[in-house]
Amino acid sequence: MARSPLILAASATTALPGAALSNVSALTENAAGRFDAALARTADGREVVIRMPAGEDGAADLAAESRALHALTAGVRALLPFAVPEVIGESGSGTQRVLVVDRIDGYRIDPAHLPKGPGYAPAIGGALAAVHALPVSIVRTDGLPVRSAEQVRDDVKRLLDRADATGRVSDDLMLRWRRALDVDELWRFESAVVLGGATSSSILLADDEDDIPHVVGILDWAGLSVGDPAVDLRWLASAPLAADDVHAGYAAAGDRSPDPLLRERARLYAELEFARWLVHGHDAGESDVVADAVALLDALADGVRGDHIVPDSRSDIDDAMALVESVPPVSTPAAVDTSMQTDAYDPEALSLYLSAERDRAAAAEALAEALADVKESDADSGAIRVDQLPVPDRAEPGETEPLDLDGWADPARGSTDDRAQGPALSGDTDATSLWSRAAVAAEPAGPAVREDHDFRSADGAQPSSGDGSRGSDSGAAHIDDEEDAARASRAALRRWGVSGDGA
Repeated sequence: MARSPLILAASATTALPGAALSNVSALTENAAGRFDAALARTADGREVVIRMPAGEDGAADLAAESRALHALTAGVRALLPFAVPEVIGESGSGTQRVLVVDRIDGYRIDPAHLPKGPGYAPAIGGALAAVHALPVSIVRTDGLPVRSAEQVRDDVKRLLDRADATGRVSDDLMLRWRRALDVDELWRFESAVVLGGATSSSILLADDEDDIPHVVGILDWAGLSVGDPAVDLRWLASAPLAADDVHAGYAAAGDRSPDPLLRERARLYAELEFARWLVHGHDAGESDVVADAVALLDALADGVRGDHIVPDSRSDIDDAMALVESVPPVSTPAAVDTSMQTDAYDPEALSLYLSAERDRAAAAEALAEALADVKESDADSGAIRVDQLPVPDRAEPGETEPLDLDGWADPARGSTDDRAQGPALSGDTDATSLWSRAAVAAEPAGPAVREDHDFRSADGAQPSSGDGSRGSDSGAAHIDDEEDAARASRAALRRWGVSGDGA
């Protein structure tokens, strides 16, 4: 049976000896029936809140609340941009504990009524970020619970085992939760100071002069500890409209490393509250609580069927394939192959072409480097090099006629001799042969350079004699071997992209 405000005020006199209380009234704090609470005024005009536990569970929570508020020293409170209740007096223990704290003026918003958009939601997210930014030493020093990421994960595993042991959780839900438990990335987070399960109804707001809401205080510090920051955001499952804005305000105000799976863990914790409620009812032997928890779990299973806490690409593909297979077949026109089937586009030939181009570029680069090295070494030797030969002005048309490679003869001279310009390679064209028309036609007459080249005609005959004259049935003009060699060298250099004029 709930205590009346007058009984609470009388009990408060033990916590505040000699204090005179007036204007006593009932106070509803949305505490889920855990406490009996009253609002009173002291002789000096200060408003105070009087609390006593409604049962054993409430007694443990009120003791934890007192301990946490004492741990929040003046120095710690100065780090927060809002007020925290201050303990004025305390007496008793267990269900007879009386805790008196000062009252913080403000209003609260139930999670289901929290609107989206700028204002309330970002302000609440920023306030939670400020709590999570507190030094963990304030919790560790006072002996409050400290849990690492691994310990938090182990706690979740134990809860799942206990819930599974009741036999009242569907296989789908249990698989969903255990699958999330097995995702290592989900449990890689940095522990922080947390409230241990605050909601928007624990946060007091007020409007400034421009009617912009801001947080003026936070209540319910009973769960103060070091743990997973996501536990303070699990309540957003009840505020779907404002969830994005709360997270945005939290991220904007926080100075911690980004937690990419913060929302996923918060969602998991929200679902596990149903499992926790089931375990509580089962352990307490309260059939009505068990029935209520089972109904909630069944509704949850229907709402999240086919979904996962942490999306998995493989399961997404499987779901997509299942969706495709569930679509009835439809009549479709015959497939038309629109790929390129012409000789101009052959993937295999294209790959070979690209490979050859790379080889050609590498060879040209190597040749250029070799020429540069030789040029430096011969700079002072006076040696005449092919790439240093002077290039005369372009001859007038008719002065130098192109050589006919097809007949191995020079039609301009009216000769049918077999004057060899070099071996004709199988498959070579004017564009690819080292002995192309274009290369030879561009060669001007110039001083010959003696090089040891052995040129033979197509029938294997030696085209030039040892005395420098060229053998020919038609009596064509004699051309020195050196001149042929120079022309061939320049043609080769042009073939590989190296200028014969030394440029």
